[in-house]
Amino acid sequence: MTTSEERIIPTDLRNEMSRSYLEYAMSVIVGRALPDARDGLKPVHRRILYAMHELGLTADRPFRKCARVVGEVLGKYHPHGDTAVYDALVRMAQDFSMRSPLINGHGNFGSIDNDPPAAMRYTECRLQALTGDALLRDIEAETVDFTDNFDGSQQEPVVLPARVPQLLLNGSSGIAVGMATNIPPHNLGELIDGLVALIHNPEISDIQLMQYIPGPDFPTGGQILGTAAIKEAYTTGRGSICMRGVAAIETIEHRGRPDREAIVITELPYQTNKAALIEKIAEMVNEKRLEGIADIRDESDRDGMRIVIELKRDAYPRVVLNNLYKQTPLQANFGANMLALVNNDPQLLTLKQFLNVFLDFRIEAITRRTRYELRKAEERDHLLQGLLIALANLDAIIVTIRQAADTPTAKSELIGSYSLSEQQADAILQMQLRRLTALEAEKIRQEHDELQVQINDLQDILARRDRILEIVETEVQQIKTVHATPRRTVIEPDLGEIGDIDLIANEKALILLTEQGYIKRMPVSTFEAQSRATRGKAAARMKEDDGIEHFLTCCDHDSVLFFSDRGVVYCLKAYQIPAASRTSRGAPIVQMLPIPRDEKITSIVPVSEFSSDEYLVMLTRGGFIKKTELAAFSNIRANGLIAISLEEGDQLRWVRRARNEDSIIIGSRSGMAIHFRCDRDQLRPLGRATRGVRAMKLKAGDELIGMDILPSAILATLPVDEATEVEEIETEELEVVAGNDEVEIEELEVVAGASTGPWVLIVTTGGYGKRVPVAQFKLYNRATKGKIATKFKNRKSQDQLAALHIVNEEDELMLVTSRGIIIRQVVKAIPPQSRTATGVRVQRLDDDDAIAAVALVPPSVGDDEVEAE
Repeated sequence: MTTSEERIIPTDLRNEMSRSYLEYAMSVIVGRALPDARDGLKPVHRRILYAMHELGLTADRPFRKCARVVGEVLGKYHPHGDTAVYDALVRMAQDFSMRSPLINGHGNFGSIDNDPPAAMRYTECRLQALTGDALLRDIEAETVDFTDNFDGSQQEPVVLPARVPQLLLNGSSGIAVGMATNIPPHNLGELIDGLVALIHNPEISDIQLMQYIPGPDFPTGGQILGTAAIKEAYTTGRGSICMRGVAAIETIEHRGRPDREAIVITELPYQTNKAALIEKIAEMVNEKRLEGIADIRDESDRDGMRIVIELKRDAYPRVVLNNLYKQTPLQANFGANMLALVNNDPQLLTLKQFLNVFLDFRIEAITRRTRYELRKAEERDHLLQGLLIALANLDAIIVTIRQAADTPTAKSELIGSYSLSEQQADAILQMQLRRLTALEAEKIRQEHDELQVQINDLQDILARRDRILEIVETEVQQIKTVHATPRRTVIEPDLGEIGDIDLIANEKALILLTEQGYIKRMPVSTFEAQSRATRGKAAARMKEDDGIEHFLTCCDHDSVLFFSDRGVVYCLKAYQIPAASRTSRGAPIVQMLPIPRDEKITSIVPVSEFSSDEYLVMLTRGGFIKKTELAAFSNIRANGLIAISLEEGDQLRWVRRARNEDSIIIGSRSGMAIHFRCDRDQLRPLGRATRGVRAMKLKAGDELIGMDILPSAILATLPVDEATEVEEIETEELEVVAGNDEVEIEELEVVAGASTGPWVLIVTTGGYGKRVPVAQFKLYNRATKGKIATKFKNRKSQDQLAALHIVNEEDELMLVTSRGIIIRQVVKAIPPQSRTATGVRVQRLDDDDAIAAVALVPPSVGDDEVEAE
């Protein structure tokens, strides 16, 4: 008898834990969590399909209770919980989980709303036709190895003899120890096309295979955005594929109520829970994280999915949809992790490696099947040869058998006399008398001849690899003909991730920048149009020593270029400027742009598109002007970009967009204006780091106050004698001084309708304005004095020219005073007058206030601009 000390084996705990955990990990990896790269199945799925095959539950047989199948699997092959087996069976029957379901379910097998399936005692199942044709056929032909089950009482297949790459067809997901797999499903027809391409060209690359297999094909349809992630997954084994549901914008009719726009969702990303999605959207609407949604309802039925999201009347459908994509599971990522077992070794595989592993397995299966068929044919032919010997020596054999004392004696005498094998002798002794007829004898000879042909063909298959590859191709093409279905998921190669701009409605906006550097953005709709000569609304609450410096209108998607007095340009998207109320001060611009303390923004230009045939015209306080291609400013660094080279003491003041065919009109503080062309003769294009040329000759004490561009389309409509003549100002022309009584000025209003525009809008700091026909401003050479643009109301006051703009009658303008009072009015409310008239009151001002700036409201934004592409 041994002592207790002798039974104890000392061991290192670290080594024991390491070994035990490694064994457990490999058990989980190989026996539970990861699929085999050959048939694409985990053990539980393989056992379920094999058990159903053993029960005879083929596609042409009646359904059988799922509980019967689960019991068969548990009792013979899979000693685990019945819930795990039933869950695996249910998933193989769900058409929203499997691209090509392997089991045909009868009853409640769950839904895309994550409803649970009915209990296994209520549901029924049988194999799909595809499963029998593509996974289980030839399993009795020794195509795969069998192994003992858990108790050694049964045999189960190590792998199923798959005829298609099932792992890529239906995908797989699983979490093992220290590793996981997540393989997306694909289209059967495309996989077969890719496999055939690999057979014909073994050197084909992963990228070339994508011509046949462009990407995953999810059972729920939807869209895949871009091809870069697919390419990464196929070439490296890992990639994040962006999936998006399919939604359309429809008009919903209501009886007795106005029609409303609605977003209708008809397809969801793979593995997205419909009920949870609807709940998530409703929750975000209640928390006001999603704007513009009035109602949401599920109208799905047996004909398909239909989720209707009704919108509010003022909502932009495309913006709401983009927010749904950005913030809800309507857009999700599929993290592809192409990990599978190759010879019980977990490997990360590329697309070509998947197909190669399957093709090698298929070649092996066909080789083993051919050997099995050859052996069976040879065994049968061997018996037939014995029967033919018996027929050739029939009388003698009958005598031998009759004279034998017993069967063993007869058998031994036949073997000895005719050199037969035991099997042949047994076949002769068992032959029935009816086989001795002439017809039966002929049948035996014919079967022997056919078997000889078959044996030769099977031997040829085994000797030639190309014959085996032909068989692989023929079999998969047959499966494609019968079982392939059209692609459900659409790959959108041009669509990318949703950016911030896609979540913002492209509304008209008003941007204010004060002298002390406070900036804010407001919707133009904040200010409705008012009558001429009214006071307007306060647009900002400012400090006493602050005032409005810059004022412009644009759209929220525009890029806003900020030009400083030092000639440096910065850039922000309009929607990045904080939105604020009418009475708020705004945010300091230094929080958004890296502007030094001694630098000041002097011009702001909104840009919708950086086209190559458009220019920026820049005008300095010292009177230098130049034009530079707009495209040169399409990529502005965070710390700014040099826009113009300045002389000592000069400052960049005005920047406008123009084309070569346009013309430029510039105004001075004393009421003078010059009009000249923007072409190469007058203003040739220059690079960014250049100074420019002289714009206008100014008299002592005068300064420039503004510049605007006259589009070529308008210029072409002017009378030829006015629009095309380029002349120098005659030196004898009398200089007009603001308020000079010596100048004889005809202050005659131009009769309304005498000219239909375009107009030069003149506004003075005292609140007076007028429209002057552009035709009254002749084209001159650059660097001349120009012509008088307006006469001031009271020469003793401090009234000066405040703004000069090119307008049309249908335009709207917004005026802002130095104290932040804004008025919005239509241009046609301001009457047309001649160059030498004083204008009419356009805004009633307080005693210590003055017009600071004038901006035009941009035209209405069309639907195509609102929709974020």
